[in-house]
Amino acid sequence: MSKAYIMMNCKLGEEKGVVQELKKIVGIKEAHGTFGLYDIVAQIECTTDEKIQEIVTQKIRKIPKIQTSMTLTSSESGELFQISEKLIGAMLGKNNSQAYVVFHCEKGQEYTILKNICKIPEVKEADVVFGYYDVICRIEASCEEVLQDVITRAIRGLPNLKTSMTLNIIKEQEEQVI
Repeated sequence: MSKAYIMMNCKLGEEKGVVQELKKIVGIKEAHGTFGLYDIVAQIECTTDEKIQEIVTQKIRKIPKIQTSMTLTSSESGELFQISEKLIGAMLGKNNSQAYVVFHCEKGQEYTILKNICKIPEVKEADVVFGYYDVICRIEASCEEVLQDVITRAIRGLPNLKTSMTLNIIKEQEEQVI
């Protein structure tokens, strides 16, 4: 299975509509509005890299309200999560506070960081990616305070991390557009 993450910026005030439009595209597993450098993060899962490329170039980039996009392709990081963690991961979206965090790592340390990140219970998904960043993960916590604590103490305290950027998911943009 091929996977990619697309980080996008769109026209001001159009985020909610773009998120809903993205969710209608076959192959997009999830799409969320975020606070931070990017307005929206979407995850694509398809059978081939070519299908991902087709979705990005023929569908996502043709949405008029999207101004810029950056694609991070997964390196097929393997099965690092334990069975119990996968069951918890199946409950994605059930916690109140969620965020994506992307990292720049010391050269050659991507998989070490990925293995360490996968041990943190609040991390529901993580991948080594190719593109501007080295690793991406999705975190879920019961409240904003726990989310902040996980990011500042557990994740940013890992060795071999150079920089991180947090994209908090905006719950209000998850609702259906009327």
